[in-house]
Amino acid sequence: MRQYDPDLTPPWKRQAPAPEVPAEPDLVVEEVTTGFCGAVIRCEKTAQGPTVTLEDRFGKHRVFPMEPRGFLLEGRVVTLVRPRAASPAAPRRTASGSLAVPQPRARVARAGRIYVEGRHDAELVERVWGDDLRVEGVVVEYLEGIDDLPAIVRDFSPGPDARLGVLVDHLVPGTKESRIAAEVTDEHVLVVGHPYIDVWEAVKPSSVGIPAWPAVPRGQDWKTGVCRALGWPANTGAAWQRILSSVRSYKDLEPALLGRVEELIDHVTVGGPDRP
Repeated sequence: MRQYDPDLTPPWKRQAPAPEVPAEPDLVVEEVTTGFCGAVIRCEKTAQGPTVTLEDRFGKHRVFPMEPRGFLLEGRVVTLVRPRAASPAAPRRTASGSLAVPQPRARVARAGRIYVEGRHDAELVERVWGDDLRVEGVVVEYLEGIDDLPAIVRDFSPGPDARLGVLVDHLVPGTKESRIAAEVTDEHVLVVGHPYIDVWEAVKPSSVGIPAWPAVPRGQDWKTGVCRALGWPANTGAAWQRILSSVRSYKDLEPALLGRVEELIDHVTVGGPDRP
């Protein structure tokens, strides 16, 4: 069955639909009937339909209905429409994945501390958890190895208000590291570790742009061996900066490290004024 167009206006006389333009504040338009030219001040919803208020260069305000083809924009006929409401911005997250605190202020440092084995460990923790640690007032310090860990713990004098967390590299059963960690039994100290020979390995190879971390034969310096196997210059400091720069968030780290650092932060902050 043939359909008829109810509009009897001949096609050659019909006006093309005008483009719709959001009536954003400060948009300058001209009302087609009166020629009043001004900047958009506001849009309002009324019983007669939406209206727009314009302000001319003398500060005079006039209100017009937002009718189809009712305005000129840079000489083109347009239809003004109400701007879409801005969708609420998603909450910002820190590199660790936690919700960012608006306008955070670093709090006074707690008596508790987190110790890590070396400078690279400390820099990696700072890169991913730095924002969280400053909000919580937790200081991270690095040790040159953990051979003297029991003595270091005694000197620290941990207690309920000065809890200590320690992150150990290559903490797997049967290693020297596991034997030293077992000597620390203070209830206010938490010693955890990851299985990697060095914290370099805790960065996902895909984030660094390599297929995998190479196996380095026993007896060789691990970091030097990694550089050699990957064809990098024999400069471990430069290699580390290359690795560290590839870390943008927790997504670039292996779960075996992520969970341990989160445990340490929870341990050190438990019982504080901002934690249960």
